Amino acid sequence: MPYVDGFVLPVPKKNLAAYRRIAQKAGKIWREHGALEYRECVADDVKPGKHTSFPQSVKLKAGEVVVFSWIVYKTRAHRDRVNAKVMKDPRLASMMDPKAMPFDGKRMIYGGFKVMLDL
Repeated sequence: MPYVDGFVLPVPKKNLAAYRRIAQKAGKIWREHGALEYRECVADDVKPGKHTSFPQSVKLKAGEVVVFSWIVYKTRAHRDRVNAKVMKDPRLASMMDPKAMPFDGKRMIYGGFKVMLDL
């Protein structure tokens, strides 16, 4: 079964174009190093909930939108190999300065997931 890294983050709407440019570059780097898929999605039908929700999970502020993204790998071991290469890639280093990111990285949620069902 594949392995997936998932991300949820808040992006100021005014920074969406800048985020898209960075994500497009990052996605190419991940794919070059072996990731099977790289997806970035912008919230379209996401409402605050009573107890939990995507907006609440990232403490969404006025003027921001939730971005949900994922990267697919063959296995967790494959993910670890790909990410090791990606983290050493100098093209990525230039995009990793927290002060230059078009979003608040402190409110990003991420993690690795084993695929339980693939239809």
